[in-house]
Amino acid sequence: MADQIAGSDASVLITGESGTGKEVVAKYLHAHSKRAAKPFISINCAAIPEALLESELFGHEKGAFTGAIGRRIGKFEEANGGTLLLDEISEMDFRLQSKLLRAIQERLIDRVGGNKPVPVDIRILATSNRNLNEAVREGSFREDLMFRLNVVNLKLPALRDRPGDIVALADHFVAKYAKANGLPARTLSPQAHTALLGAPWPGNVRELENTLHRAVLLSQTDIIGPDAISLPDGTGLNEATAAHSLSAQLAQTAETMSRAMVGRTVADVERDLILDTLDHTLGNRTHAANILGISIRTLRNKAQPICR
Repeated sequence: MADQIAGSDASVLITGESGTGKEVVAKYLHAHSKRAAKPFISINCAAIPEALLESELFGHEKGAFTGAIGRRIGKFEEANGGTLLLDEISEMDFRLQSKLLRAIQERLIDRVGGNKPVPVDIRILATSNRNLNEAVREGSFREDLMFRLNVVNLKLPALRDRPGDIVALADHFVAKYAKANGLPARTLSPQAHTALLGAPWPGNVRELENTLHRAVLLSQTDIIGPDAISLPDGTGLNEATAAHSLSAQLAQTAETMSRAMVGRTVADVERDLILDTLDHTLGNRTHAANILGISIRTLRNKAQPICR
């Protein structure tokens, strides 16, 4: 899809969990567009204080506010002719969203303190790790702005949902950081590849990259095994993989049990539980009642339909 839309000027919304590579895709779109020779400007809407974001985006005139000692152009003008990436757009102040909508629709901006609109020729890309539809329902994001940005949506899957990428990325990062740090070439053992595939990677590609960077620096040999790899919290890779495997099995079991109970009455579930407990206690109702945390009278009453 990125290849298909790269040559157009359509706005693109790139969504996905943090660390999945949204900015990488944005740069790819720019590099393969007709604006590739022009600027690629990125601004993180979550990292800049709300009071400064408008000036950062649209610029300001001299004397527009305290400390504005001269005219300054904003990111929209810096990106003129090229591409502007609005990173984490969902974190933008609601009041500023209306001004952004006008700028995107009309390709005109107003510098803070200015009285003359400034035309700009840019392509808009935006990223979000939040669900913008939910943000619209919550009232924290303008629906018309979402529609304006979301001409095309590129949704990046989490790393755990694309295991085929893990080994290729891991080998790339090992080679990259060995070279960058002036170290001998390093390679991952087959056992390390297997362990990497079994880890959960909640931080996605960013977490994988940092993990392999650390492994390259700390490895005592040219072959990096799973024992030499630890996650950012200090957990060993083998330990994390085993814990994730157990967690996945428990989640699958819980889901299977939940599905098995759908459509059944409480009485049916109680009956099966009492039968299983009585079987466990060899028919001893007092013992069974203690295990179930109910009185012997309650168990007897509930057991009567079973006995009949």
